[in-house]
Amino acid sequence: MNRLEIPRGPRRIVCLTEETTEWLYLLGEEARIVGISGYTVRPPRARQEKPRVSAFLSAKIERILALQPDCVFGFSDLQADIASELVRRGVQVTIFNQRSVDEIFSMMYQVAATVGRAAEGLAQLERMRARLLEIEAAARSLPRRPRVFFEEWDDPHISAIRWVSELLAIAGGEDIFPELARQPLGRDRIVADPAEIVRRQPDIVIGSWCGKKFRPEQVAARPGWDALAAVRDRQLFEIKSAAILQPGPAALTDGVEQMHRIVMEWGLRHA
Repeated sequence: MNRLEIPRGPRRIVCLTEETTEWLYLLGEEARIVGISGYTVRPPRARQEKPRVSAFLSAKIERILALQPDCVFGFSDLQADIASELVRRGVQVTIFNQRSVDEIFSMMYQVAATVGRAAEGLAQLERMRARLLEIEAAARSLPRRPRVFFEEWDDPHISAIRWVSELLAIAGGEDIFPELARQPLGRDRIVADPAEIVRRQPDIVIGSWCGKKFRPEQVAARPGWDALAAVRDRQLFEIKSAAILQPGPAALTDGVEQMHRIVMEWGLRHA
């Protein structure tokens, strides 16, 4: 009788969103990935190495099945229909629903543990957490915290989701719509009255229009926005959605670092 080996996690993984793909690459476990989202840009080489089998709200079910995955990772209730179809077809599916910084860390630890890299994953996560604490400490030197409007979409105006709002606070900024940040769906973070943005007087505007280039000149030309310090002082910035709207490694590293640079440079101007 052959010696029975205990499997050490799934060997053929399909990632329906980018954050699990990037994390598996960072863990050195990219060989397990057999399919990725078409929106994946991190790491760049994933697009050349892995077949693209899904968008965000849709997926090529037959193509996924042909890859014979033993696990599919997805994100949020918005992928529930994809998940249910795959489950009905006999595929193991794990849908994460991380919306906060703590939940992102938890998701990443679970993925690392799933592929047998819990210790290595925890070490990387601890380094990320330590850097966030350094950023938070540096931000305490600001003369005051700038008021920031983070715009996830421009028409209608959609404000920051929870993990972005939390990372903005760590970076030293103050989200002008904190009451919207806990709403998980974009439609629930729409600023109902655009004039309210002007009334809340942001010092900085950061745009991350998912899939569309941020246009500061269009922002500055909005009716009534010439009264904003952010427009007057040319504090209109873009952070690419792949760096901040992906609830995974990118947001905890590149995304927060970019917000921190913007906020600290504003602080130097107002020292």
